[in-house]
Amino acid sequence: MKRISTYSAAFKEQALSKVLSRGDRTVQSVADELNVSVFTLKNWMKTIVPKERKLSLVAEKRPQDWSREEQLIALHESHGLQGEALNAWCRERGLFAHHLESWRESFCTLDKEGQSGARELRSLKDENQQLKRELLRKEKALAEAAALLVLQKKFQALWEDEVK
Repeated sequence: MKRISTYSAAFKEQALSKVLSRGDRTVQSVADELNVSVFTLKNWMKTIVPKERKLSLVAEKRPQDWSREEQLIALHESHGLQGEALNAWCRERGLFAHHLESWRESFCTLDKEGQSGARELRSLKDENQQLKRELLRKEKALAEAAALLVLQKKFQALWEDEVK
């Protein structure tokens, strides 16, 4: 015969927190300490762990998934932190210090490239306009040549009809 017992939600929550923070102890030893069946405890773990995993997957973000705006905010928040304080800040957000450094370098090189990039962009625009003008001129010349060929053929056809 099955033994049916109900546990309060608070007890389940405390038991699960004890299991999840058990360190190197086994689930069996925690179950014995709480006087709960190990299978009951494992069933509770099955129901709670997927919920926590979903939340952690949503909360965690890979460093390459951060937008430029989020990177800038992170650089601003972490500015001035050094050593263990910086590492603790990075751990909270799932980053490493080298990610912040690479983002900082990226922003610095973007600024330098932006100045020379404006000149290059202007020259490319000028070249593009020049090529468009040249293409338009050639299209007009081609249309004129095609019209002249058509007229020449019509003229020759007209003279051939008069010769006969």
